[in-house]
Amino acid sequence: MAFGLVVAFSLFVVTAAWPVAACFGLFASWLPMALVSWQARRRAGVVRELWPDAVDHLRSAIRAGLPLPEALIQLGTKGPEPLRAVFLDFAGDYRSGGSFGSALDRLKERLADPVADRIIEALRLTRDVGGSDLGRLLGTLAEFLRDNARTRSELEARQSWTVNAARLAVAAPWLVLLLLATRPEAMAAYAKPAGLLVLGGGLAASAVCYRLMLRIGSLPAERRVLR
Repeated sequence: MAFGLVVAFSLFVVTAAWPVAACFGLFASWLPMALVSWQARRRAGVVRELWPDAVDHLRSAIRAGLPLPEALIQLGTKGPEPLRAVFLDFAGDYRSGGSFGSALDRLKERLADPVADRIIEALRLTRDVGGSDLGRLLGTLAEFLRDNARTRSELEARQSWTVNAARLAVAAPWLVLLLLATRPEAMAAYAKPAGLLVLGGGLAASAVCYRLMLRIGSLPAERRVLR
């Protein structure tokens, strides 16, 4: 919000047209939220790419004869770097409480990831009912996760062309307006009631079109069904 006020005030000083300054102030206020959302999507994509390696590490540890809790704890030192912290926390929970099920529940809460939910529930079921096919199960799961990540990456790469073109189409009129800000007569026209009506209609159309573009162009996000 503060960033938006700074941008709006700066443009008002330059253009002396408060409707134009207010529009760009709204855009600037939305920018931090868009940045946080982009970082969250980027982190989710990175973690999605790391889970097959984490499952492979877990499978190797179990094949080497480690108990399941110790195999999970080992991911805190030998697993993929971005995931180590949560497994170190799991190690602290397990060693302090001694309850594998409770430690798994807290691990699920920290990860808050649909892929992690499937892995953790598979491990919990294997420990509860027993069985010797955990290595094969983890191998199949790692292969499935790699195929899924590869397919999603290809879809996102193809989709990005359409999404970026739509974003450019929405931003182009406002970039032209920003260039017109150097002309006092143009800004004087936008400061009038008719200009205010044009800016309001353009702002509403841009917001609606942008939301529709995101809704149509976005891939469905994985839902957590094993919370």
